[in-house]
Amino acid sequence: MHTKYKIIIGLLLVGFIILARLIPHLPNVAPVAAVGLVAAKYLGRRYAIFLPVLGMLASDMFIGFYHLPVMLSVYGSFMLIGFGASVLMKYWRVPLVTYSMGASVFFFLVTNFAVWLSAAWYPKTLSGLLLAYEMGLPFLRYALVGDFLYTVVLSGVFFVGTLWIEKIDYAKSPTSEYEKFFI
Repeated sequence: MHTKYKIIIGLLLVGFIILARLIPHLPNVAPVAAVGLVAAKYLGRRYAIFLPVLGMLASDMFIGFYHLPVMLSVYGSFMLIGFGASVLMKYWRVPLVTYSMGASVFFFLVTNFAVWLSAAWYPKTLSGLLLAYEMGLPFLRYALVGDFLYTVVLSGVFFVGTLWIEKIDYAKSPTSEYEKFFI
């Protein structure tokens, strides 16, 4: 895919994250992880790492920033999800929705650990950590559903969009690779 298409698509995905986070939605149902996963598959590692963070940063300017250690864990986990997916996709061929389930669980583990570690809400004991994870379970459920649905939708859009872009590129080229091979 040409770089200009990647940049345009990247900006559209950042805009999609901003819009989805600004409109009313269920807790943890946002396309941030899905954008990272789809970008890892179709756009490349740099896009997978930075698009989710750009979308989060831009939308947090409107929504408001929050407790810095937790915010860093949120941003960092999205960066690691994008990086990890781009590395794993080279060696482990599974459906993209499988990565979305792993991304949801990873995000849950990292961010709830950060809440337990940095906030005064839970005692700094093993039982306090388990309580933090238990209290976060409803959010995990929403994240699993949201990440799954957004990943499916964005994957479908990318698949159709890729076919459309290839059709445009094919129409512009005087001879296709197929024709060059046989002519």
